[in-house]
Amino acid sequence: MKKFLKLVLAVMCGILILNLITIAIIAGLATPSAPSTPSEGVLRIDMSKVVITEQTREADPMTTLQARGQMVSQVGIWDAVQAIRKAADDPGVKFIYLKTDGNSTPLNLADELRTALAEYRETSGNPVVAYMETPSTGSYYLASVADKIYMTPHPGATTTVNGISSQMIFLGDLLKKFGVNVQLIRHGKFKSAGEMYTRSSASPENRLQYQQMVNSLWSNVAEGIAASRGISVEEVNAAVDGLKLCLSQDFVDCGLVDALLDREGLEEQLAVLAVADSYDKVKMIDFAEYVTAKILPSKAIKKIAVIYADGEIVDGSAEDAVAGDRFASIIEGIRKDSKVKAVVLRVNSPGGSVLASEKIKHELDLLKAEKPLVASYGTYAASGGYWISNNCEKIFTSPYTLTGSIGVFSMIPEFSKTASDVLHVGVENVPSGKHADMYSLMRPFDKEEYNYMLRSIEDIYDRFTTIVSEGRDIPKEEVDAIGQGRVWTGSDAIGIKLVDETGTLADAIAYAADLAGDPELANWNIKGYPAPLTMMEQMTKALNGQQEDYTVRIARELTSPRTLARLPYSIKILQ
Repeated sequence: MKKFLKLVLAVMCGILILNLITIAIIAGLATPSAPSTPSEGVLRIDMSKVVITEQTREADPMTTLQARGQMVSQVGIWDAVQAIRKAADDPGVKFIYLKTDGNSTPLNLADELRTALAEYRETSGNPVVAYMETPSTGSYYLASVADKIYMTPHPGATTTVNGISSQMIFLGDLLKKFGVNVQLIRHGKFKSAGEMYTRSSASPENRLQYQQMVNSLWSNVAEGIAASRGISVEEVNAAVDGLKLCLSQDFVDCGLVDALLDREGLEEQLAVLAVADSYDKVKMIDFAEYVTAKILPSKAIKKIAVIYADGEIVDGSAEDAVAGDRFASIIEGIRKDSKVKAVVLRVNSPGGSVLASEKIKHELDLLKAEKPLVASYGTYAASGGYWISNNCEKIFTSPYTLTGSIGVFSMIPEFSKTASDVLHVGVENVPSGKHADMYSLMRPFDKEEYNYMLRSIEDIYDRFTTIVSEGRDIPKEEVDAIGQGRVWTGSDAIGIKLVDETGTLADAIAYAADLAGDPELANWNIKGYPAPLTMMEQMTKALNGQQEDYTVRIARELTSPRTLARLPYSIKILQ
């Protein structure tokens, strides 16, 4: 039986590897280095076939498998915005057709895309037309920027425009059942990351910050929809909270959709807008291909470096995270590159290792002493992500960024009851001294050991509040008051001076160019660091089991003592 199971497993692994290799080969054959796009037509942005990410990268083979073989292009927000700007000046682009079903782009990037689409309408004078069949909150928010929004009249369409929510998961009771005692040492009553492992429900402080965070995010979405559709925020809230958006006609009745069109009706409307005799004569320009064709390497000598701190901050030199040693080396190289005249730090990180954060900040401080350094915030710029970036000359944030979380915690699990009561295994430590076995994970801390850990936590928190006070020119007492591990949205962070203003990555790059003495972006080579992983590198990582799922992550959290400046993993916005 064991041999049979091993054989089945080997066959399954072989099939997976074959599929991944096939996808990589097909992608290489199907995606030439400079695709030919129609010289004239309609620029189609189909969000089921493209996801807007921090950096443009080759298609992820695992995402392609999950999409049943359909290639999903990953277009970086900077490239996406520049392509839309080029489309505004391109006489061959008659208008933009936006299909938002299947949208998986985070709110902050969707907001930057909306901004670019609004600029396109104003600059070109051409319309943006959106079409939906199964709208969600996120996909409708993106569609709402369009001049006209159409929706299918067919029954059976799933509509989930119900607002925004966040979900917290608590494993405290489950872990206690297995005898696991997670010892949480923290500074900050809002520092909730460790609560996942110690409680069965949210603390009052944690519940408060989550509720205010979600309310702030929804407020921005509702205001954006209302402004685009020419209705009041109260009308948007009434439609959503009153569950009035169930059927396609409901969207029309509530002023959120202009008309219901089936496929033939939509094609007829697109043909009219394209001034074509029929839809068959309308040429569609694929957005990802347009990006590849129009966003070519710059020949400019002087550079603005964009450092993408995208992911968890970790120790070492890992290529798929913001690794302290690797990023410190990259930043040092940028500082020494005489062609780089200004730097934008694009932060999309929930934080992580304190040591790695400090290494990165040290190099950024050295860089700032020589060159202009501007920050742009993505979905997250919290804890360690805020640690490394608060000293930049100016911080641009998205209203949807989760930032702050100025706090620190340490988790040290111990499994003595797991061993004795669950596994019925006897474990005896033989220490050389009183505290030699304090990290054995097989006994709880005594009071002295807890205070020893707390001293380290307090020292790190003091360091955190000090660098924020110096970097943002805020009295340390005020930093402590807005700190305590509390998470703020970007729009709320402006009022407490954690960030400077709302703005996109494009705004940050333009500001950096101005600081460097030349506001004309055409004169600059905008260079991203580090280079994203290729498809083959992503595939190799997947086959080597380096992609960490949620279960593995939890196991890692619970197998070693850790001191972190990081958001809880469970902050996930459902839209």
